[in-house]
Amino acid sequence: MTPTHPELRAGDLRLALRPDLGGSIAGLWCGGLPVLRSTEPAALEGPRQSGSYPLVPYSNRLGYRRFRWLHRDHTTQPNFDDSPHSVHGVGWLRAWEVESCSAAQAVLRLDHAGDAHWPFAFEARQTFALDDEGLRLTMSVRNDAPHPAPVGLGWHPYFPKRSRSRLHVELSERWESDPGTQLPTRRVRQPGIDADVAHLDFDHCFEGWPGSARVRDEKLRIGISSSLPYLVVYTPPQKDYFCVEPVSHVSNAIHMAEPAQHGLRTLATGETLEAWMRLDISRV
Repeated sequence: MTPTHPELRAGDLRLALRPDLGGSIAGLWCGGLPVLRSTEPAALEGPRQSGSYPLVPYSNRLGYRRFRWLHRDHTTQPNFDDSPHSVHGVGWLRAWEVESCSAAQAVLRLDHAGDAHWPFAFEARQTFALDDEGLRLTMSVRNDAPHPAPVGLGWHPYFPKRSRSRLHVELSERWESDPGTQLPTRRVRQPGIDADVAHLDFDHCFEGWPGSARVRDEKLRIGISSSLPYLVVYTPPQKDYFCVEPVSHVSNAIHMAEPAQHGLRTLATGETLEAWMRLDISRV
């Protein structure tokens, strides 16, 4: 029988999923220590309290819940508190189907027919593969609309902010946002980040990311790697977590003059976009 809340185990690692809550990760533990912000699956109330959730078919903010595509105007729906924008796509708000599950691997699937939240039909799959050294996530999105559609994807992992949490990542540029709209406005130089998370205050998309980053604290070392070219870093000073999010495109790219130059893909009918992210985990 296919489990409702799949759990994977490998070595000291345990992964708990909540397909019904946005295809999210309820928790990831290493010998009982939370690697991601972690909640036992039965206690998880929603994807925004999870350890990670998928960003599909776009990442971050879609400005003012409207856009023009192929000479047609489209709208999306409110989905994030009182924001005037739609945020993070629709995958994190929908129940995913468990397509397969074994001791160390699970595959979830989402069929989206197109609706008021996102007008284009697509099929998305997430694969979670756990081994003794870490977790590999793969996501694919196939355009099932009868015409080309804009597609992006990414992940939104939450890491516990411990007393000595430190982030190291090489970068070249940062997208500054308008403080009123929270939408990106211009790129500025960003030589990289190598600092204690407690001293950071970012909510930005970054470019020039080589595809790897390191998180270390007094308990764990975590290597983050991905095939995706952009990175969102969110370090709210007042929260007990921080986020390091591999994404395929700049926030609100669909409204930029050249969306493709900022990572947004146009998929023909039946075409698929695929990406991966990996967390390598070890004790200090």
